[in-house]
Amino acid sequence: MRERTRSVIENQRFQQFIVVVILINAATLGMETFPAMIDRWGTVLHVVDHAALYIFVAELLAKVYVYRWRFLRDPWNIFDAIIVGIALAPASGGLSVLRALRILRALRLLSVVPSLRKVVSALLRAMPGMSSIIVLLSLVLYVAAVMSTKLYGESAPDYFGSLPTSLFTLFQTMTGEAWPDIAREVMAVHPSAWIFFVIFILVCSFVVLNLFMAVVVSAMDEESAAELAELEETTEASTEMIMFELKALRTELAELREHMSVRSTD
Repeated sequence: MRERTRSVIENQRFQQFIVVVILINAATLGMETFPAMIDRWGTVLHVVDHAALYIFVAELLAKVYVYRWRFLRDPWNIFDAIIVGIALAPASGGLSVLRALRILRALRLLSVVPSLRKVVSALLRAMPGMSSIIVLLSLVLYVAAVMSTKLYGESAPDYFGSLPTSLFTLFQTMTGEAWPDIAREVMAVHPSAWIFFVIFILVCSFVVLNLFMAVVVSAMDEESAAELAELEETTEASTEMIMFELKALRTELAELREHMSVRSTD
């Protein structure tokens, strides 16, 4: 029974079915944000939502039945259990905020679709390198915020009147949102302020942020290399097993021929 259940939950068609259920559930949760949809199809959406939840619970129970304690060794299984557990929590009273968290079930696509799993694994692998870049970016922002507060705090208090305000303004500038308007207002009093803004944008947007991309791409390459190495190890093991079986088969054939020759001689 356990092997039959394993063959079902590991079947590609079953995985595709789960993907379809996740997508339908995500669509119904999105439709619940429209009052007109609630008024007309509220009961249907409610039924579909509960049916999807029951399917997810059944899937998790099947995995626990098949894998037993090995279920906890896979981080993706724990991730799925947390997502489904949030959906099972009562959404009334002080926990009514959990109703909005039902949409987290759409994140189950990360654990079901292999390509998405690969991307997430690469991002997690890149976290150590990204932490150093975050420290560097924070240092650049802090230094620039102190400088801009002292240089332009009096002429543009709305943008650089205090250190927290300067930090927010520079973060906005780093994202490229309306920074020309900020720069023009400052340059009306300080014509040379463009030098500060150009250098800051070059350092943050074209150097530090590109480092993020480089680290992520490198991590994805490492993830692909690790998967390739694992595939090669599996292939080598399979080849060795096949060669061993062929050798044993040849030995048996040789013994059988020898036995047949002895009988024919007798």
